[in-house]
Amino acid sequence: MHPHTLQGDAQAGAGRFAGPAWRRANLVLWAVLALLCLGWELWWAPLRPGGSWLALKVLPLLAAAPGMWRGRLYTYQWMSMLVWFYLTEGVVRGLTDPLALSRRLAWVECALALASFGMMAVTLRAHVRRPRP
Repeated sequence: MHPHTLQGDAQAGAGRFAGPAWRRANLVLWAVLALLCLGWELWWAPLRPGGSWLALKVLPLLAAAPGMWRGRLYTYQWMSMLVWFYLTEGVVRGLTDPLALSRRLAWVECALALASFGMMAVTLRAHVRRPRP
């Protein structure tokens, strides 16, 4: 087990902490947030017809892909701070966008960002509190 990943956590506390389940939940939330941001700005409700440069907001999420896939703690730490950007954008656009679909997508983005933050925080806390061999 690498000390900076969550890969060996399943064996560390059999019933207390299921590392792979936490990792899968984080991966799913991360992937859905990335797909939502991309689909929103390119197809579903872009700011301009045909797509928007705002789709580039997905690049920081894509930069996290290797670390999220491997369960790197450092990636979870900086991603838990980055998701607040997506929450802020979702609140602003949820309150100000003229299109109803765009407002709904914004609130979905808020929910995903909050769920992502919560899941990463719980994962990091469980990793810190697990018994050391």
